[in-house]
Amino acid sequence: MSVRTHRTAIVGTGGIANAHASAVRAAGDRARLVGVVDIDQDRARAFADQWGVPGVYPSVAKLLADEDVDLVHLCTPPRHHAPIALECLDAGVTVLVEKPPALSLAEMDGLVAAERRSTAHVATVFQHRFGPAAVRLRGLTATGELGRSLLATCATLWYRDDSYFAVPWRGSWDTEGGGPTMGHGIHQFDLLLSVLGPWREVRALAARQARDVKTEDVSMALVTFDNGAVATVVNSVVSPRETSALRFDYERATVEVEHLYGYTDADWTVTPAPGQVQSWWPTGEPGAATSHDGQVVAVLDALDRGEAPPVTCADARITMEFVAALYASAFTGEPVHSGQIADDSPFYRRMDGSGAPWA
Repeated sequence: MSVRTHRTAIVGTGGIANAHASAVRAAGDRARLVGVVDIDQDRARAFADQWGVPGVYPSVAKLLADEDVDLVHLCTPPRHHAPIALECLDAGVTVLVEKPPALSLAEMDGLVAAERRSTAHVATVFQHRFGPAAVRLRGLTATGELGRSLLATCATLWYRDDSYFAVPWRGSWDTEGGGPTMGHGIHQFDLLLSVLGPWREVRALAARQARDVKTEDVSMALVTFDNGAVATVVNSVVSPRETSALRFDYERATVEVEHLYGYTDADWTVTPAPGQVQSWWPTGEPGAATSHDGQVVAVLDALDRGEAPPVTCADARITMEFVAALYASAFTGEPVHSGQIADDSPFYRRMDGSGAPWA
């Protein structure tokens, strides 16, 4: 594999952009930031000064015209993700986009179609997939060493006060695409889906309990999987004791993790079933918390091999379809099956379909 220095740029210099810049720096000689884009040029220059980036641009079009870029890190508010990713694909530049990659399945399918026409790719930031423990668990699940997957629980119980939603694009279907289902819990249940495989059916509810927003602030789902496993998924931004927790019950062991915004190996515990001996889960140093670093390295590896970087559009679409199914079930009161939301469904073009019950 030929290793080279990839010329990268960051579009959007809000808070999450610092995690991307840090990951690029951590990659050493494998990547170099050559430009940043933000409509707020003062903020862009301050960010560029902080991270030693030579180029500051007012638009993606200007960046792509002036710089030979291999990879764009897309860190804008969600409503800009799909349009800017399309712009990059048309220019033959690969994009690593923050979640959610699009606001709807229609936008997601637009990205899939554009990717087929392009020499470039779109990858979505789902960094929790890349921690060593998650990689190990997927391997053990695939080989059957833990026995059959029986049930799982997935909880993202976070707290965001009214001031958090004072940012104009937050809490709106038009600009954020959804509430904690779309913007907060998505990391945890994406990891759940990556371990348990294809989901079959969702039965859900969503509510607006405490925040003065247009989206939900709580959602819950009961999920069945093709492999027979069942799971609960809870997403909240009204929970004062914050936690992110996943539990997987197999025939031979319970494997679980509790953390907040990033886990280490030390956050995972394994409880063997009676009569079983734990020999497949190593103990050792806790290691670094999951962050963007691991996924950025995986993206650079893929670029060096000339392959599509993880997490692909096809991978991300599975998670986005789950989000759409959760909302569709919650707002219609009916179970939703995988593949059911076609282009004739209102939930294909908007996550709130024809409107939330409280609209």
